[in-house]
Amino acid sequence: MRAVELRDEGWGRRSVASLLGVPEETVRKWLDTYRSAGIEVLAMMGTKRTAYSFETKLAAVRAVADEGMTRPEAMAKFGIASTTPFKKWLKAYREGGPEALRPKPKRRPRGAVPAPAEPTREQELERRIRRLEAENAYLKKSITLKAEKRSRTARRPRP
Repeated sequence: MRAVELRDEGWGRRSVASLLGVPEETVRKWLDTYRSAGIEVLAMMGTKRTAYSFETKLAAVRAVADEGMTRPEAMAKFGIASTTPFKKWLKAYREGGPEALRPKPKRRPRGAVPAPAEPTREQELERRIRRLEAENAYLKKSITLKAEKRSRTARRPRP
């Protein structure tokens, strides 16, 4: 709000940024928000996110992309507080048309991942057989390696 006061007193954007110790780009965004939505929205910045309807997004983007309105004018006309989402909407509209501005589902739809089915008795027995066969092969290999190690380290009589 202090940036708006200084700007209204006649200070330039660069001077306001220097006085407040913030980047000039930040001051520019604040002033754009002030011009487009007013002091109330500027005061609430950072406290909550505003959700805009598909119709508002589409009208604002079309005003800029198709009718030649400037971004700050469109933001002021449609009450859009922040330039960042507006830029994203413009890019999406230019790349994907109006449908790119439609809201996307936020969560995975129900039933997207089927629950694992209970194994049948036959499947359970096959799994158990594979596990026991693997265990058996491991034990046989272990016994063989131990026998080889004993034979290598065993004392041999001297001739």
